[in-house]
Amino acid sequence: MTKNKKKGDKKLSAKNLQIEILKYLLTQPKKQFSPRQMAELLKIDNNKDSIEHALQQLVMAGSVQSFKENKFGIALERLTMQAPKVEKALPEKFDPAVGTRPSKTREKAAVPERRPSAGPRKIVEGRVDMTRTGSAYIVTDQLESDIFISPKHLNGALNGDTVSVLLFSSAPRRRGMTPRKPEGEVLKVLRRANEFFIGTLRKSRKYALFLPDNPNMPVDIYVPLEACGDARDGEKVVVRVTDWQEGKGRVPLGKVTQTLGDAGGNDFEMKKILINAGFELNHSEEAMAEAERIPETISPQEIALRRDFREILTFTIDPEDAKDFDDALSIRTLDFGQIEVGIHIADVTHYLKPDSQMDQEAFRRSTSVYLVDRVNPMLPEKLSNNLCSLVPYQDRLTFSAVFVFDAKDKIVSRWFGKTVIHSAKRFSYEEAQTILDGQPAEALTQLTIFPQLDWAVKALDRLSKKMRRERERNGAIGFDSEEVRFRLAEDGTPIEAYVKERKDTNLLIEDFMLLANKEVALYIESRATAAAEIPFVYRVHDLPDMEKVAEFARFAAEMGHPMKVSTPKQIAESYNALMRAAQKNERLKVLEPLAIRTMAKAVYSSNNIGHYGLGFTHYSHFTSPIRRYADVLAHRLLERNLDGRIFRMDKSKLEEQCKHVSTQEKKAADAERESIKYKQAELLRQHLGQEFEGYVSGMIERGFFVALPGSLAEGLVEFKYLDDTYVLAEGNLRAMGRRSGKSIKMGDTVRVRIVGVDVQKRQIEMELVD
Repeated sequence: MTKNKKKGDKKLSAKNLQIEILKYLLTQPKKQFSPRQMAELLKIDNNKDSIEHALQQLVMAGSVQSFKENKFGIALERLTMQAPKVEKALPEKFDPAVGTRPSKTREKAAVPERRPSAGPRKIVEGRVDMTRTGSAYIVTDQLESDIFISPKHLNGALNGDTVSVLLFSSAPRRRGMTPRKPEGEVLKVLRRANEFFIGTLRKSRKYALFLPDNPNMPVDIYVPLEACGDARDGEKVVVRVTDWQEGKGRVPLGKVTQTLGDAGGNDFEMKKILINAGFELNHSEEAMAEAERIPETISPQEIALRRDFREILTFTIDPEDAKDFDDALSIRTLDFGQIEVGIHIADVTHYLKPDSQMDQEAFRRSTSVYLVDRVNPMLPEKLSNNLCSLVPYQDRLTFSAVFVFDAKDKIVSRWFGKTVIHSAKRFSYEEAQTILDGQPAEALTQLTIFPQLDWAVKALDRLSKKMRRERERNGAIGFDSEEVRFRLAEDGTPIEAYVKERKDTNLLIEDFMLLANKEVALYIESRATAAAEIPFVYRVHDLPDMEKVAEFARFAAEMGHPMKVSTPKQIAESYNALMRAAQKNERLKVLEPLAIRTMAKAVYSSNNIGHYGLGFTHYSHFTSPIRRYADVLAHRLLERNLDGRIFRMDKSKLEEQCKHVSTQEKKAADAERESIKYKQAELLRQHLGQEFEGYVSGMIERGFFVALPGSLAEGLVEFKYLDDTYVLAEGNLRAMGRRSGKSIKMGDTVRVRIVGVDVQKRQIEMELVD
């Protein structure tokens, strides 16, 4: 006969266990319980260890506090949920704005801590970089090292937030020990990195709590029932924080902006990536209303103010699946063998007025985000896919850079200004390439304007190749990193992955965009005087890290490719030589991404230091205002400095804008990589147990990563499963077996088997095939 269970018949999942514990502790705000007592009170069948683990997770999140004798209670100073007088059920009321003092038990158990210095207060500003433990580091330009912040001193700051920090006095350093990192306490959150979160909505009769999925959001959000919309209890939703309620003992207030239903599936995961990266899924109603009020027709008065290119051959060349077309090229012959080339960019700033709702939201986003299966646009669709998209057979307003080349293909004149165009043809890269290959598609040859198009594409290709060779002579580095693409089923499941092929037509467009971006920056410089510069948005790229370069050069030499890297000029020449050698020697391809890692990251700045990677002294971004806010800023500043006018905006304000745009660009790139890794994991989950040949692409203490050609997916082979103990050499470019002396190094070809895939964590586990 089966005995009745003493505790109860239900066993809860880890997440539900935390929820039930928190609900019960909220009804007993002045009491503490051991894990065993919690099991009996909740009448659950979870063991003591799992309950203790759940309690520790709640402690890390700041909702629960640990006390002496392994007991736990609600953390009243962090999650201020007021308990009713009758403590038998969930609280009838939830007042997120009322705080309580810490209990005496907590005060007695407090550990002595570092305090602010008795001298002058040292306050610095920086960005929060959270760790998995709940502590954080503040990344700042004002100190040589980052500042450590314990969880109790974060004071509501979250990952990515810009904060002001009070430094504590330095602890005395023991003899022979390295100095400790500075520590401090967040005084104030200056700017929030994110106000939208994905998570689970839990509803009671009079209020709701939102439990964020994002581990970097350690507090729950109070949602009034009237702000829940149609969302039901337990559903996945998107919540926008409407009031952060700064201060201890307060919790944020939020509003449900979108209901996602149940978790799981491609659409949910892609939306989750965007929200966790800090990007809104939709434009506001106010922004959409502004967009709808913009007339679709262009007035004759507006056309009269512009240089008219509608009778000049103009066309676009874009990816086959492109949704928006923000650049076009025009070309015609002039007298004396000269050629005029127009680089026409969608005139976004004609429609996007400063400080409008659309403009404010565009600045907040600062960039469109390109995931594997979708685009999250910076601008409302009426602009990005309609009025500002240079579609064929329609008049469109543009901002243009026009160049005249002489008979020797040298630029002899430049002009910048507002224009109107009429595109005669929309090429895909592949279709335009058929002209360069001498095998034009049959549909092309049937066009009445084919002879002009044929000449135009070939002439532009000739000019672009000359400009490319000149850039390399001037020190530009021709990195050509591989990009992976996916073929997807209707439900978003990946069917196949492949490496994107770059054709001459890709490079042709790139070369003319580089020309426009460079010449715009040079023009602004020419308008400045020695006494007064004109603040502008530059795309800058600093010199590489010489220590990293030296370590990389030593490894390249071991692989049979010696390099001279004593000066920045030698580095550029050696890296270009490496790219050429890798085209002939497949084994050297692994060196290309390693070379890129030695380089600085390009950013936006009002302080021009040049662009090392391109070999340019002046460079900006002018050619993609549909998807980059930096280009919007460049358009506005350029327009106000044309026709003999001089305009100087506040440089410090422009620099702040540049920093924000650079931050958003990095977040977008991280989100794009996250979506690729998700699809790679999804794809390889279909190939569990199968064997592949790959190459060693990275190393960490636990093991080495193997990249698979085609999908470029990386999986980890752990050292502990090998027949020796492996130790990483300096620079993490090779590992040595202690007993056997065997070496595993970057670029080695290996055969592996897929043994595990965790799609949620984007992790692929591999083993060596003997």
